[in-house]
Amino acid sequence: MEDRIGQGVRSALDGEPRVDAVPSPAWPVLLDRAFGRDDIAILRHEITRLVKACGLAGDRLDGFVLAVNEVITNVVLHAGGQGRVVLRIDGGSVWCVVTDSGPGIPSAYLDDVRTPEAFEVGGRGLWLAHRLCDEVTTATGPIGTSIGLRIGLDVLPDSR
Repeated sequence: MEDRIGQGVRSALDGEPRVDAVPSPAWPVLLDRAFGRDDIAILRHEITRLVKACGLAGDRLDGFVLAVNEVITNVVLHAGGQGRVVLRIDGGSVWCVVTDSGPGIPSAYLDDVRTPEAFEVGGRGLWLAHRLCDEVTTATGPIGTSIGLRIGLDVLPDSR
């Protein structure tokens, strides 16, 4: 289910996107970093390692990482080339929040996340995210976008 809440993203004074809907700082942060075109593969491997350490495995691990990769790639291709990724644990789930300061996602991609046509170019990133994650949230507007991807963990790692 997608939650479109309009302009939920503000730019900070230094130009770095700021997300009002980022989970509470009390939740463990696994990763928090800015990224650009050259960081996509590095982030994919780092997120795989971190989420795997949380106990996610198999198809759910692969699907979550693919969804994150699609959203990060969309930022690079369609939203100015740079963004921020925050990976956190929230109870029994991992949340990945990807933000950018691009022009926002056109409503055609938000109003009805439909199956792309076989030969259609583009339009698969959010569609895949909705199929591979337990929850997808979207806040978008003319000053940026925040996409939250959640996947539940069966067992949390030891907190030792």
